[in-house]
Parts: sequence; structure tokens; C-alpha cells
Amino acid sequence: MAQFTRIEVATAMKETGMIPLFFNNDIEVSKNVLKACYDGGARLMEFTARGDFAHEVFAELTKYAIKELPGMIMGVGSVTDAAAASLYMQIGANFIVTPVFREDIAIACNRRKVLWSPGCGTLSEIARAEELGCEIVKLFPGEIYGPQFIKGVKGPCPWTNIMPTGGVSTERDNLKSWFDAGATCVGIGSQLISASVLQSKDYAGLAQKVKETLAIIADLRKK
Repeated sequence: MAQFTRIEVATAMKETGMIPLFFNNDIEVSKNVLKACYDGGARLMEFTARGDFAHEVFAELTKYAIKELPGMIMGVGSVTDAAAASLYMQIGANFIVTPVFREDIAIACNRRKVLWSPGCGTLSEIARAEELGCEIVKLFPGEIYGPQFIKGVKGPCPWTNIMPTGGVSTERDNLKSWFDAGATCVGIGSQLISASVLQSKDYAGLAQKVKETLAIIADLRKK
């Protein structure tokens, strides 16, 4: 069962402005990455469940977070059907992120009052997702649509909250382009948790990078 309400999850997304995205089938590596992100100030993690037995890794990772990392909100990404969404909610997912918009996932998540963020690429998809209770829409793949898409949507629909994933980096100019366009928060994967970090096990460096990225986002929002 979820440890946080969907309102608490949405608030954390809006307040921190960033969700690290990560998958690894090694539980110890995953724990170290999660701890580094937590130490850097991140309070959400999207576990992109793309490998075999990913649910087993997520279950252990969530237990670790509940025990050792108070306030860390664990969610699952790359969910493609309601059955998978239900499985992950049963083992502690506080939010569900999908690469596509599917009403069956919306229904499964709403039934349990768990936040869901569907991948949308048109105004019609965004509008339908919001009609089904979506609080924060995922723009995916972000590099295809770009910041101008968000700016265009926010014109006629200023109430829409959008989280781009893909095409987002930790560099200030990149982040500025997304937040200036009206992004509510951003999802960052390999640009934050890089292969080199994992190979070198530079978890202290990762914590520092997370801290710096969150500081940039906070500063951009002041302007």
C-alpha cells in the first residue's frame, strides 16, 4: 500500500521540481543510488521497471526506503498496463508513471487514490487524462516536443501541470528552458545517474550532483 497520499506526492513533485529516474537489477546498487539521491535532497524516485523481476527489486528497495529514508516517496515508471500498475501499488508504489496514456491504468490508480502520470503527446490526450483525474501529465519523449510545446499548452490551459521526461539534463540552460516554458517538474534519468557514476560507484558525487541540480531549479523558480 502507498505510504503517501496522491496530494502529498503531487505537492512533493511541485515543491522539489525534480524526479530522478533509475533502474538497475542489482538491489545493492539500487540502494546506494537511492541513498545518494536522498542525501542530495531528492524526495522522490521513479524506479523505471524495465527488466525481468523488476518488481522484486522494487519491493526490496521500497522496504529499505521506508526503514532508512524517512520521507522518500517511491514510485514506478515504464508501467504499460493496469495489471502491472496494480502489482506495483500492492508492493508500495506511491505513484505510477506510464510512457503512454491508458484509461485502464487511470482507473486502477484512481481506485486506490494513487497518483498516476501518463505519457501524453497531444492536447486531446492531456485533456482526457485530466478528465480522468490526472494531476501532473508526463510529456514524453520530451526531446521530441521540446519546451515550446509546454509553453503552447499553458497558453489556453494554464491549469495543466506538465513533467517533461527525456531531453532534460542537469545543465542550467537546459533546465531554464523547461521551467521558463512552464514545466511543473522534470524527470531526469541517465543525465543525472550516469553509467560512469555506476561504474565508478561514485555515490558521493551523485549526491552532490543531485544537490546542485535541485539548487539550480530552486534558483530558476525565484526569477
